[in-house]
Amino acid sequence: MKQAAELVFIPAIGIGHLASSFEIAKLLAARDDRLFITVLTMKLPLESNFKLKGADDAERIRFINLPEEAVETKGINLFLKLFVENHKQHVRDAVAKLTSEPPQSDCKPRLVGFVIDMFCTTMIDVANEFGVPTYVFFTSGAGFLGLVLHLQTLHDEQNKDCTELKESDPDLVLPCLVNPMPARVLPGVYLDKDGATEFINHARRFRETKGILVNTFMELESHCLRALSDGKTPPLYPVGPVLNLKSEPEGSELAKKKEILEWLDDQSPLSVVFLCFGSMGCFGGDQVKEIATALEHSGLRFLWSLRQPLPKGELLFATPQVAVLGHPSVGGFVSHCGWNSNLESLWYGVPVAAWPVYAEQQLNAFELVRELGLAVEIKMDYRREGEVVVRAEEIERGIREVMEVESEQRKKVKEMSEKSRRALMDGGSSHSSLGRFIDQIFL
Repeated sequence: MKQAAELVFIPAIGIGHLASSFEIAKLLAARDDRLFITVLTMKLPLESNFKLKGADDAERIRFINLPEEAVETKGINLFLKLFVENHKQHVRDAVAKLTSEPPQSDCKPRLVGFVIDMFCTTMIDVANEFGVPTYVFFTSGAGFLGLVLHLQTLHDEQNKDCTELKESDPDLVLPCLVNPMPARVLPGVYLDKDGATEFINHARRFRETKGILVNTFMELESHCLRALSDGKTPPLYPVGPVLNLKSEPEGSELAKKKEILEWLDDQSPLSVVFLCFGSMGCFGGDQVKEIATALEHSGLRFLWSLRQPLPKGELLFATPQVAVLGHPSVGGFVSHCGWNSNLESLWYGVPVAAWPVYAEQQLNAFELVRELGLAVEIKMDYRREGEVVVRAEEIERGIREVMEVESEQRKKVKEMSEKSRRALMDGGSSHSSLGRFIDQIFL
């Protein structure tokens, strides 16, 4: 019998990244009882009391909170870089302690690798010090991974500066996409000097790793995944959809969820349009009025998760998105196209009206609408930092389109829903891919 193996997971900050890492860790541990996983968590002070549901009971998975590090700097990209860099010594210390612990039995697991978040590539240095390989867990889709790697190649081999791309520039031809991509849907991070530099650096380091786990599945992004199997990219393991479908709110949040679901119970099947733009998706007053006008004119029943900017340090109840999308009365989803939201909507067969806000969401929206025909467009090139107000007429058109019961998009989404579930079943594409990854670990 082969010796047990230990993987060290290093998620990025933020509950979304931590929860995704926990989900893939659970999948791995459930597949092979020789696998042990230690998750090293970097937390901001505001997250210090947060606890993942089920973390204490997860078999062969343990969490170690690293000492907190304060970083004083302006700009999110520089902050993330310094924040992760400042944790390197804490990771060294934690892994050194882990490897020096006396065995509890004759089959103490050997350290076989690091699994790092896409934003934590500096931790490759630490893995190298311990003489083990690094794998990346890429929490977005293969389309974004393909863009990241392509722009790094253009920068390093052709000296092209992606921050100079403008809306008037010719469309970008990317190997990972069938259709040329308009420059106006380029993720905002690539229009910022610091952000572009950081992502190009991350992409270079991705190429140093032994493999990349991607939260997608072959049936969804087959063209992109094949394009990335070019011999220049580390082996890809599409293991998605990696979703947390069982999280439960507590206290007042549980009561609010109950109230929402009871209201949905009283509505007809496919009659409610759901609007939610993620934890950072808030709009100004003028835009909120346009959305309200569109909803009123549509005459449709709706559930709207309406947020406003909060004072620093305050947290807000989050609409129970998974439970809402899974409810039979919900017929359409007006979404920011965050990758987790995309996968959740596909899982439940709910078509999306795409209204991206930040991060890589513009590219996600382009992929869903133009590449895959799984969504309709409200405004794919919307950027929160811009001054554009999307008018009620555009919003209403998108809402009516996404709620059409016999639409081509709804048919395709239903088919992809079935494929997403089959991908995780025994013998499915993602199930097999995860098996190949585990085989690689034990080589």
